[in-house]
Amino acid sequence: MSYWKLTILTASTLVCPFLSFAAAFLGPSGSSSFQSLHRDAATSRLLMSINDDVESSLLVSNVHLLGDNGKIQLILASQSPRRREILDMMGLKGRYTHSPSPLDEPELQMRLSSQSITAESYTQTLAEEKAKAMADTLTNQEENTLIIGSDTIVDLDGKILEKPGTIDEAKSMLRQLSNRWHKVHTGVSIYHVGPTSNDVSLLSSFTNTAQVSFSHLSSADIDAYVKTGEPMDKAGSYGIQGIGGQLVKEIKGDFFTVMGLPMHRVSRELSRAISQVLIE
Repeated sequence: MSYWKLTILTASTLVCPFLSFAAAFLGPSGSSSFQSLHRDAATSRLLMSINDDVESSLLVSNVHLLGDNGKIQLILASQSPRRREILDMMGLKGRYTHSPSPLDEPELQMRLSSQSITAESYTQTLAEEKAKAMADTLTNQEENTLIIGSDTIVDLDGKILEKPGTIDEAKSMLRQLSNRWHKVHTGVSIYHVGPTSNDVSLLSSFTNTAQVSFSHLSSADIDAYVKTGEPMDKAGSYGIQGIGGQLVKEIKGDFFTVMGLPMHRVSRELSRAISQVLIE
């Protein structure tokens, strides 16, 4: 007989008589209480195990809980094709819907720009307000719904570079970034809208930052890149995942933060949000 079999047999031999003795000693009512206590302890251990599991899990572990065939609906409050691409890469293709946030973004940007606020707080606030504006439009939800809001900005020595409004503005941004380091901040927030009551709650909000170094850009480089049209809908006038990747000499941090949605952190926070919703 192996050591493990011997151990299990010994444990059974010791535990089973104990349970029988406890039941006989306590009597019918005591036996019922003992069994109830045993079940409660087992349930507590199971819940602790589940909570530990969920706390350390990534979205890959519970992606099946999202979408029409799952328990929770997911909405991306953004029209960014780059963010959709990242969610698709995470295995979420077909498990979420997307729609531009109804937030008056230019008005909020103007208000934030007039305040003494860090670049990190600026983008995090925009992400929160985008998701909340979408959440506030949802009524009579039959299922739990999570809404992701996100915003990305380029930070050049404290100066915020949003999307360029004109070709000249795009060229100006690229000249400023040439041969220099800058930061890219991506803010992300996750809101929950409950079924029936439609209660809206903020489950997660954070900002991820990466540092990016540009090579020296000649006037010909800048003119040619702007002519591609790629810079016109991107913060800082470049897209690292496209033609603009040629401008980047070095990066410190999460590539996906620069692209528009930090994959690892979003995976962890979405997983945590799912657990919060289901435990509630």
